[in-house]
Amino acid sequence: MLISQQLRRTSIAEYLLYMWQIEDIIRAYGCSLTEIRKRYISQFNNITDEQKEEMTDWYGDLINMMTQEGCREKGHLQINKVVMIQLVELHNQLLDSSKFPFYRSEYYRVLPFIVELRKRGMNNEENEVETCFNALYGKMMLRLQKKEISKETENAIKEISTFIGMLADYYHKDKQKPLFDEE
Repeated sequence: MLISQQLRRTSIAEYLLYMWQIEDIIRAYGCSLTEIRKRYISQFNNITDEQKEEMTDWYGDLINMMTQEGCREKGHLQINKVVMIQLVELHNQLLDSSKFPFYRSEYYRVLPFIVELRKRGMNNEENEVETCFNALYGKMMLRLQKKEISKETENAIKEISTFIGMLADYYHKDKQKPLFDEE
């Protein structure tokens, strides 16, 4: 089973961050399936040739989608945008409901960090949930580059991570049994 399929079922937040990373990996190899196969997939020594072929097909499909959707240079695939839209809609429902005071409390704990991120140049056009995901992704990229992360940033990311984790948990609960009555 592909990592993406497993993450989508178990942690929608990790899934989305993983898929953003996959988009960047594809871009790093110039959206070339040949390069991805030769320089990236070939490094996986712990999987079978059949699994490598499955991975190659998956990357090929993603490259085709990125080309068709015009996000070879930047942006996100529609499949990832849909997940973000679902998370934002659920976030708004949770905030609007009196049934989820802990979620609302966590949101207000994170809100100052969101405001600060936007002051520092994050996209003010994006919704707050996406700002949180961009912060988490940014930290992940800094870690991969082995760059220092300040204590203040670590603290903010910890709070944001808790908040997004709570939203992801509600997402999966909602998929199992809707949290809100359909009207």
